[in-house]
Amino acid sequence: MFNKLWNDEVGAILSAEIVLIGTILVIGMVVGLVELQCSIADELNDLGEAIGAMNQSYVVSGQASFKRGKFPKGLTSGSRFSDRIDTCDGNECSIVCVLLPRGERPKGGGYGGGGFGGGGRR
Repeated sequence: MFNKLWNDEVGAILSAEIVLIGTILVIGMVVGLVELQCSIADELNDLGEAIGAMNQSYVVSGQASFKRGKFPKGLTSGSRFSDRIDTCDGNECSIVCVLLPRGERPKGGGYGGGGFGGGGRR
């Protein structure tokens, strides 16, 4: 029975049909991989915007200890850092897969509700 099926050429696929089906499959895979790449780039851009939107300012006050209220035993100075808006903090460095016409910017905002230069932390 297997030999009869093996030698049966009624439903044979021609090589041209195989090439056509293979071409369609390859084109579909390329389109799918491009969309996957764009989705991953968009998600990584969102992650970068979220990290850039965090305010990393801090203040640490100093401490002092005095012996009998007059003489310092130990003294530490404080420290502070004020985080300012940097390049790309307000969705200014958008990673897009679509080329925009010259001079046109992507629409929408990202984190902080602004678009270009708006939003973010102040």
